[in-house]
Amino acid sequence: MPRIPIESSAVSSVGYDPRAKALDIEYAGGAVYRYAPVPDRVVRQLLRAPSKGRFVNARIRDAYPFRRIA
Repeated sequence: MPRIPIESSAVSSVGYDPRAKALDIEYAGGAVYRYAPVPDRVVRQLLRAPSKGRFVNARIRDAYPFRRIA
């Protein structure tokens, strides 16, 4: 899925597939993880968050099943 660049010291880019409710997060170190199922509203909140890294740590990382994809 295509990802968009993010201005963050922790997160490089994010991509979202609304049908699958799958959120891909590329971290600054280059690793890419897919989290699912992530609701659309959480993705919108992530994109509006002043600190993307803090939001991911607080609301996504331990809240949704994930797997490393790259």
